[in-house]
Amino acid sequence: MAVATETPFHVLAVDDSLPDRKLIERLLKTSSFQVTTVDSGSKALEFLGIHGEDSSPPVSVHADQLEVAVNLIITDYCMPGMTGYDLLKKIKESTSLRDIPVVIMSSENIPSRINRCLEEGADEFFLKPVRLSDMSKLKPHILKSRCKEHYHQERNQQSDSNSNERSNPTNNSNSRKRKAEENEEVLPQKNRSRHS
Repeated sequence: MAVATETPFHVLAVDDSLPDRKLIERLLKTSSFQVTTVDSGSKALEFLGIHGEDSSPPVSVHADQLEVAVNLIITDYCMPGMTGYDLLKKIKESTSLRDIPVVIMSSENIPSRINRCLEEGADEFFLKPVRLSDMSKLKPHILKSRCKEHYHQERNQQSDSNSNERSNPTNNSNSRKRKAEENEEVLPQKNRSRHS
C-alpha cells in the first residue's frame, strides 16, 4: 500500500545576487520548501509561463498547469532591468497568476517603497538579510491563497451546476414530478394505517 506524502510547497526565489539567492535557497530548503531560483524578473515570468515584457496578452498558463506549481514567489526589489516591484505588478495583472502570494525583499528600509509594494498586492516585505525566522511567515500566505483557490473552484462548480439546471428545465420538472409522486405514494399508506 502506498503512503500518501504531502508534497512540499514550491517557492520561486528571484534575486540577481548569487550570494543572496544561495542564502534564500538554503533558508527555504531548511524550512522544507521546494525551491526554484532565477536571477531576474524576466526569467521568473518565463518560468511562470508569461513570455516577454511587451504589453501583448501573455499565453494563459494556470499556476496548477505549470510542470511544478508555484505556491509563492519571493523576489528582491532592486534588480537590473525588471525590478521586484515590476515583477509584482505583472503577476498581479495576470488573471492566472494573481492569487500566488508574492513576498518582496530589500536591504533598504524605505517606508514609501514598502507601502507601495504592499498596496500593489505584495503579501509581505522582508528586510535583508533574510533570516530563518522570516520563513515561518510564508506558510500562512500559501495556505490563505490555497483556501482562495478552493473557494473559487467550488463557486465555479456551483455556478456550472446551477447553469446546467437552468439550461435544462425538463430535468427540474421531472425531478419535481418524481418528488410529488413519491409523496403521493407515502401519504395514502399513512392514511390507510390510521383508518384500519
